[in-house]
Amino acid sequence: MVRIDVVDNHGQFTHLEQRALRDIGVDTALLDNTTPPEEIEADGLVLSGGPDIADSGRCAEYLDLEIPVLGICLGMQVMAASLGGQVDDGEYGGYADVTVEIVDENDPLVGSLAPETRVWASHADEVTALPRGFSLAGRSDVCAIEAMSDPDRDLYGVQWHPEVAHTEAGEEVFENFRTCCE
Repeated sequence: MVRIDVVDNHGQFTHLEQRALRDIGVDTALLDNTTPPEEIEADGLVLSGGPDIADSGRCAEYLDLEIPVLGICLGMQVMAASLGGQVDDGEYGGYADVTVEIVDENDPLVGSLAPETRVWASHADEVTALPRGFSLAGRSDVCAIEAMSDPDRDLYGVQWHPEVAHTEAGEEVFENFRTCCE
């Protein structure tokens, strides 16, 4: 059985990320974001959302573990900032229903989603420049970078929350990530 642990960045939906993984048959545990990287024994990691990039603990260190990593909202922002991308204040803030255009149908994480997929997202902060090696996988009228991928390093990020009921095909995102971890 694949094990994908969720790194807790103190977001309000973190427990739902863990539940979504359990629902698709993944062994999972919730890890504090200060867990030393050498103690992680998972096949993959989800960097959860959260309120503040300054409170992301050791998440940047987890990107060097050579296992697949999925960054959700803040997790994506930590990934981008740590790897040379740019994160800025979003123009819109708050949670909202957003239509994401999937721009890479071959992307391992989101390429199987409908070309226009409704998601639940917060845009208080957002990735405004991709890190080197990443490609754009999804965009919207609200945010130019809604999803990003570096399949060569198995690093993926989504601005939205696939774990909430408001997001279409959220389970499919977790299923696709599980496939990356197998």
